[in-house]
Amino acid sequence: MRLRVVACEIFFRELCHLAARSPRKVDVEFLPKGLHDRGGSVMRERLQAAIDATDPAKHDAVALAYGLCNNGLVGLEPRSLPLVLLRAHDCVTAFLGSRARYARYFEERPGTYFETTGWLERGVDGGPYGLPSQTGGLGFDLAVLASKYGEDNARYILETMTRHYRRLAFVRMGVGPDSSFEERTRALAAERGWEFEAVEGDLGLLQRLVDGPWDAADFLVLQPGQRAAATLGDEVIVVEASPAGSGQGQEVRR
Repeated sequence: MRLRVVACEIFFRELCHLAARSPRKVDVEFLPKGLHDRGGSVMRERLQAAIDATDPAKHDAVALAYGLCNNGLVGLEPRSLPLVLLRAHDCVTAFLGSRARYARYFEERPGTYFETTGWLERGVDGGPYGLPSQTGGLGFDLAVLASKYGEDNARYILETMTRHYRRLAFVRMGVGPDSSFEERTRALAAERGWEFEAVEGDLGLLQRLVDGPWDAADFLVLQPGQRAAATLGDEVIVVEASPAGSGQGQEVRR
């Protein structure tokens, strides 16, 4: 089976590593970081275009290395090949290995902001005052804010946007060249007066996205003719409910 993976570029190191280890033939396309910060419709349009560009003569399925991320997955539909989606609200789930672990960490350590190598090195919104696009993308970048509002106003806006955070956690994924990215995160935490913590990541969920099997607990596999929808339940994303009498899809549980 040959799989096409479309991924946010923050997963570059992880997915290149996992694709090299996979028993499958895996082709990976990376899209720019921060699409969800431009709005769910922008992210959806870009992902749908990537899905539609997949050649069914070359690939057997398409998998997306994305979380629900500002509802950017809602409305996606495969045209001719199965589409595999992570049941995850955002990419932290993929880095920590499961929704359960993410939820447990969030409950035990509220006010935590996460960093990984990919968040630090990809895109334009990193840097000594920038926080990556988990919740604000370019809006977290002091230089960008200062260019729009002036430096004093920019610092006030930055403080307002991050006031609920008090801890910066670097997720160790084991694919970086050295400890430099972790040390950058430690320095950023000290600069902001936040606690620092190193957290061991888990490649298991991403490995299964690349290799399979795609169990229903962690993945949604859409067939041609089905469409993705969000749910308030633990499943995160499901098949959109069909109009009454159409006989397709499944009911969205809320």
